[in-house]
Amino acid sequence: WQNLSLIQPVQFFGASSDQMKPEEVLKLSEPTPGYLCPLSANDYGIDFLEFRIRDLDTTEEIFAIKQGEPLPDIATLPDDVTDPSEAVRCIRYDFGAGFLDRKSIGTSLTFCNGDREVPSFRMIERHYFKNKLIKSFDFTLGFCMPNSQNNWEIMYTVPELSKNEKQEMINSPYESVSDSFYFVGDKLIMHNKAQYAYTEK
Repeated sequence: WQNLSLIQPVQFFGASSDQMKPEEVLKLSEPTPGYLCPLSANDYGIDFLEFRIRDLDTTEEIFAIKQGEPLPDIATLPDDVTDPSEAVRCIRYDFGAGFLDRKSIGTSLTFCNGDREVPSFRMIERHYFKNKLIKSFDFTLGFCMPNSQNNWEIMYTVPELSKNEKQEMINSPYESVSDSFYFVGDKLIMHNKAQYAYTEK
């Protein structure tokens, strides 16, 4: 898992991170075709060190990675990504069909920040299927001291889907996607993407 600063982003609609506010992100009705901020927007030196996903009902660990480790088997880079460092900004997961029957998911993100204090760290995560918004999540972490290591625990309620909707998602690998936007105050400092498959095994 490489440092965020290695990946070059793409601008979207000419928007800058200073212009793109949380309320604008919350109005997006489909995935963005590129990234909404340059890497230089991360002027708080935030660096993701470890990330874990687990089922809150069964406590099963679904995914885990630490900085510097190779990607686990269920995660790959998209076809158009050749630089392994881009796994930080754009990644594909194949969670298996059973994932769609889970009710509650928890994530644990360990990160450090630089010399500046982080007064408020906010993530808005938008999930889509075939360009239709399925669920939007909005989480805020409080104050982070300068040069500190922090852990952010997040709980997700999995959207209720019909049997037909689940089957359509199983039959359409990587057409389920998400945009994750990270703000300090009203400033967008990071934007990551993910694609999802739910393969029957």
